Formats: sequence, structure tokens, C-alpha cells
Amino acid sequence: MALDILAVGPLYEDPDVNRVRLIAQTTKNSTAPPKRLPPIKTKLTTIETKRIMSVLDETIHKVELVTLLSYVASSSKNSEGMLGEDIMKAVREHQDLCQILVDRVSYLQEEERQLQEEEEFEDEPSFRDRVLSIEVQKSHLPPLMQQIKGSTKNIVRLLLSSPQAARLLQVQTLGRSVEAQSFIDSLVELRGFLFEKLLTSPMEARDKTQFIQDITRRNQRNQEIIDTLENELAACVRNRDAEVEKENVVIQELKNHLHQLPKLSENSLLRTKKEAKKQQKADFRASQARVAKTQQEILLLQAQFNSLVMENWEAEQALRKKKYKVETEIENWIQKYDLEMSEKQDEYEELDIIHKEEKLQLEELKRRHDVLVEEFSQIQAEQEINAKKRLEAEQEMVHMVRAAMLIQALWRGYLVRSMLRSKKRKWSKSRGKDKGKGEGKGKGKGKK
Repeated sequence: MALDILAVGPLYEDPDVNRVRLIAQTTKNSTAPPKRLPPIKTKLTTIETKRIMSVLDETIHKVELVTLLSYVASSSKNSEGMLGEDIMKAVREHQDLCQILVDRVSYLQEEERQLQEEEEFEDEPSFRDRVLSIEVQKSHLPPLMQQIKGSTKNIVRLLLSSPQAARLLQVQTLGRSVEAQSFIDSLVELRGFLFEKLLTSPMEARDKTQFIQDITRRNQRNQEIIDTLENELAACVRNRDAEVEKENVVIQELKNHLHQLPKLSENSLLRTKKEAKKQQKADFRASQARVAKTQQEILLLQAQFNSLVMENWEAEQALRKKKYKVETEIENWIQKYDLEMSEKQDEYEELDIIHKEEKLQLEELKRRHDVLVEEFSQIQAEQEINAKKRLEAEQEMVHMVRAAMLIQALWRGYLVRSMLRSKKRKWSKSRGKDKGKGEGKGKGKGKK
């Protein structure tokens, strides 16, 4: 992937502390460095510091995801089921943009290299046209880089919207390059430094300043010790140079002795040369015999090769005829297949049109059926309600009939009793009158 080159400077620089040189420990009291003061607080308390750390953590997370895009693009088949189609589609588009950028940059570098080689022709119009063309192509690079940045943001947005895919992608740490891992380690180191800086209070800052001043003073004392040791080292070097000078004299004497050795070994060298010439002549004669034998074998093999070529040529001609016949049959079958498939396609299209019309009719009938079902359910509900009302009315009528019959029976009983009472009264009254008349008649007769 085409990524911008990011350069991260040292997280902490001090002119005195960074120049401290390592020396051997002389005394425990003078050279032992003081321990680093740990921060009093271990957690962030203010909202601003928490926001700063959350922004840095989110940046590290996004950088970890972006640095694995090249691995995802190189193993797209394995990553497609893991990340999903949308993310892989965005990654492939991002890879295409990066490849276009790399190709254009490579082309521009090659063109610039050729122009540097042809600087003596810079006054010619073609040279100026090429320079102008390169400048125009360079002006097309920023929009392409902007597209790559937008594509990177889009991929990060998709990965953040899918936490499971982001977790699965972060597991693939082996796909990250060494430079990207170094950059992430630098960001993590920066986070630790920033976290410690945010935890440090003003009092701790003063203590840290005092700590650095103590280190500076200790460095000055160590520097004085180093100067003393360097003086001693210079004296030792001078002594060593004197001894080396003496040894050089001895070495020169030995070299002179070695120069005399070739004269002593010249006779043995001449004898060795004579023996080597004899051996060379014998080897030359033997090699000539082997060359003649090899040439005869080559001629024999050449004749065998020619005969094999003729046999293979005849077989090849037969196979070519067979191949032509098979290709002709295949072409005929293909034409027949295309014709049948075109007929089947027409038939399929007609059936598809009929199917679509029937499907529309079926949908219309379903819609009407749904309406009728709804109306039937309403009518059925109304009939149930009317049946319930009719049943209640009948039951109420039965109760009313029973009540009327009971009232009529009571009324008839009352009338009968009333009539009986009236008849009884009339009977008692008529009986009393009859008794009175009989008594009057008896009294009249008695008076007479």
C-alpha cells in the first residue's frame, strides 16, 4: 500500500542528558544514578486529560487497522469471509488507487531519471515538452492522494462500525511490516510518555527538574573522571606505540628474510614446471582421443534424431488431421447447441411473460380474496352478535312469558277467590233475609 512516510523524532531530548557517556563504575556513591521519581497519581482525574488519552488511543487503534490493509489486500480470499463483502470491496478499491499511485510515481521517477541523463539536450523543444508533461502529471498526484486518504478513512469507518471484523483483523499481527510495527511502538511509547506527563503535578515537575539537575551535576563529575581516564589512556597509548615500533622493526627483518626465500626455491619451481608441461602434453593427447570419440557419438545421435523427427512428423500430421476433424465436429455441435438454446431461450421468455401475467392475476385474486375474507369475517362477527342478541331476546321473552303466565295465574286465583268471597257474602246475606222474613211471619200469626 502507498502510505505517507512518517518520521517520529525522539520523545524526550535534553542537551546534557543525551550527551552522557557510559563509563566504568568507579565508586558506588559517585556514579550510581538516582532512582526515577514515580508519579504520585496513577489515574487521570480531569475530563480534558481523559479526552486527550482517548484521542491518542483511538489514533493508535486506527493506525493498527490501517497498517494491516496491505495484508488484507494480499490475502483477499482468506479475508473475505472474515471481514465481509463491503469492507473487502472498499479494500480492493483502495488497493487499485494505491497501485495507480505507485505506477504513476514509478513512471515519473523513470522519466526524471531519463531527463537527468539527457540534460545536455535541455534546449530542445521535445525536452521542454517532456518536462512540462512531467509537471502536469505531478499536478494530478495530489487529487489521487486525496482519494487514497478518503478511501482509507472510509475503510477505517467501516471497520469501526463492525467491531468483530476489527478484532479479527487486529489478530493478524504477522501481516504488519517492520516499519509499521516500529511506528506503532513509537506511538505506544508516546502514549506512555504523555500519560506520565498528564499524571505529573507541578510539584512533581519541580522534583523532576531537580532530578535532571542532579543528573547534570553527576554528569559533570563523571566527565572530569572521564578526562582523567582519557589522559591515562593517552599515556598508555604512547607506551603501546613504542612497543609497536619495536615489533615493526622485528617484522621488517622477517620480511627481508622472506624476500630471499624465492631465490632458494627457484630450482624447485623449474622442476615443477617441467613436470607440469609433461603432464599437460599427456592430458592434451588423451583429450584429443576423447574429442574424436565424442564427435563420432554426436554424428550417430544426429542420425537417430533425424529419423525420430521424421517419425514424429508423420504422427503429428495424423494427429493434426484428427484434431481438425474433432474441432469441426465440436464447432457443429456448438452451432447446434446455440440454435437449440436460442429456441429454448425464446420459449423461456414466452413462458416467463405468461408466468408474469398469471402472477399479476394471482396477486389480484389474492387481493380480492383478502377483501372477501375480511368482509366474510365482519359478516360472520355480525351474525354471531345478532345470534347472541336473538338468543338473549328469546330467553328474555321466555322469562316474560313465564312471568306473564305466573301473573295471570295469580290474577285468576285472585279473581276466583274474590268471586268466591262475593258469592259467600251474597249467600250469607240472602240467608239472613230469609231468617228475618220467617221470624216476622211467626210474630204476625201470634198476634192474630
